[in-house]
Amino acid sequence: MLKINSIYNEDCMNGIKKIPTASVDLVIIDPPYQLNFSKRKNKDRDKLTSATCKIHEELIGVHLTEGYNYNLLDELVRVMKKINIYIWCNKSQLQMYFDYFVKNLECNFEILVWNKTNPLPTYHNTYLSDKEYCLYFKKKGYCNPQNYEDARTVFLSSTNIKDKRKYGHPTIKPLDFIRKIIRNSSKENDVILDCFIGSGTTAVACIYEKRNYIGFEINKNYYDIAIKRIKETKEENIKKHSKERSHEFE
Repeated sequence: MLKINSIYNEDCMNGIKKIPTASVDLVIIDPPYQLNFSKRKNKDRDKLTSATCKIHEELIGVHLTEGYNYNLLDELVRVMKKINIYIWCNKSQLQMYFDYFVKNLECNFEILVWNKTNPLPTYHNTYLSDKEYCLYFKKKGYCNPQNYEDARTVFLSSTNIKDKRKYGHPTIKPLDFIRKIIRNSSKENDVILDCFIGSGTTAVACIYEKRNYIGFEINKNYYDIAIKRIKETKEENIKKHSKERSHEFE
C-alpha cells in the first residue's frame, strides 16, 4: 500500500498497480510527448538556432520525446473515483486522447492552453511552438472555478526559464497554472495523483492548496530534486503558518 503525501522513484506502470481502485480524486499528468525531431529534413535542421538544437538534444537525452505506454490510461481510470483528469500533450496526441476519453468513455472535455510569450524561433515550414495543450476530461468529475481568472482556459506567461534553471527539468510547467487546476477540480484534503511528477511541481502545488498527493518519477535525478523541493516547501509552509499564528496573539 502506498502512502499519501509521498513520491516514489519507480516506473508508474508498476507503482500504480499498488493504488486501490476508486481512491484518487484528481489526476494531473505531464507524460512524455511524441516528438519527431529526427524526422526533420536536413535543410530545416540547419536553420534551427543552436539554442533550439540544444533543447532538442536535452529532451531526447532524458527520453522525453518517445511518448509512453498508453495502457496507463486504463489504470488511471481504475484508480479514479470519477474520471477527473488533466493531461498535458502536444498536437500529435490530441486525436488519441479524444478517442479514448470522449469517443469511448463519453467524457466531457475542455482544452486549456499555456500560451508562451517567448517561444523558441522554430517557424521554418511551420507555425511557432508557442502553446502547449492541457486536456481536461471528466465524467461526473468536479470542476468549480471560484473566480474569473481561475475560469480562464488560456494561461499567458513566458517559458519557465527561472524554474528550469533552479530545478533542472526541461519541461517544467508553471506552478501557478497547476495550482489553479487543482483548486478548480478538487477540494481540500482530496488525493491528487501525478504519474510523471518530474521536479515535483504538482506536489508543491498540493501543499500550497492543502491537498494530498501521490507521485511517481522514474528518473532518479528528477526524483531527488523533487524530494528536496518538497522538503523545502513544507519547511517554508511551517514557518509561514507559525508567523501567522504569532500575529494572532499580538
